[in-house]
Amino acid sequence: MAHHKIILDCDPGIDDAVAILLALASPEEIELVGITTVAGNVPLERTAYNARRICTLAGREDIPVYAGCPRPMLETEGLHSTVHGDDGLGSVKLPEPGFALQAQHAVDFIIHSVHAEPGQITLCPIGPMTNIALAIIKDPSIVPKIKQIVFMGGAAFCQGNVSPVAEFNIFVDPLAAHVVLSAGIPQIMLGLDVTLQAKIDAAYLDELQQVNSLLKTTTAMMRSYGAADPCLHDPCAIAWLIDPSLFKGIRGNISVSYQDGRHRGQTLVAVKSRHLENDATNIEVITEVNNPLLLKMLSERLSRL
Repeated sequence: MAHHKIILDCDPGIDDAVAILLALASPEEIELVGITTVAGNVPLERTAYNARRICTLAGREDIPVYAGCPRPMLETEGLHSTVHGDDGLGSVKLPEPGFALQAQHAVDFIIHSVHAEPGQITLCPIGPMTNIALAIIKDPSIVPKIKQIVFMGGAAFCQGNVSPVAEFNIFVDPLAAHVVLSAGIPQIMLGLDVTLQAKIDAAYLDELQQVNSLLKTTTAMMRSYGAADPCLHDPCAIAWLIDPSLFKGIRGNISVSYQDGRHRGQTLVAVKSRHLENDATNIEVITEVNNPLLLKMLSERLSRL
């Protein structure tokens, strides 16, 4: 298995929380350099707080957490989700953070980390891409130094979940997504095309909650979330980094509709064909997952915590 040094850019969010735990449970494949948070599922103050609560739950108070952008690039307020509950984590009792938020802004941490280890850092945005976009805008010289971007977002060949054409993460800040996806960085997209296949059910959670107290808490969060959307959206990005053989995808060229209107946040993918030569493709769009094996891996990894 490959070893990845990642910055996990997130907006916890229940499925973000599971993604964090999966990354922490997989040190052979993933070195979590830091967590950066952004406004998305809930406001920034809450996402930064939630990320630290999850790390504390896992006994990993050594993971630095950096707060980033409190709003999308062009709007004074962002869209927030209701499926994660009022606090973003299903109102499940969690420990208070056992460590402080880092003083450095998330954007500056991303820039510093990429320069410090050129060609080594994978950026893994699983929320709106505001932090990543502003890092690219502030210091474009990081672009060739980013190893790759593996993200959860978009809907290439299926309907969206906040509009007929758009997925939540892209819809919240479509201009940021445009900046990131057009930057020329190698990209892997795990959007609704694949994450809607990553389903959990009550029987799976019943079994998982018996493992230990941490998983009892985790499954309580997942039950709250699963009533509205029983899919492991964000953990798919981490799972791809751990074992890409669980997934299948296609090469293509992506663009984002970033103007307001009925196409806001739409991710348009032209699939590689005789009309689109290989050197014109800029993304691999993941379209299939072996869900039984994904759930097996998730259970095995989380039981380590």
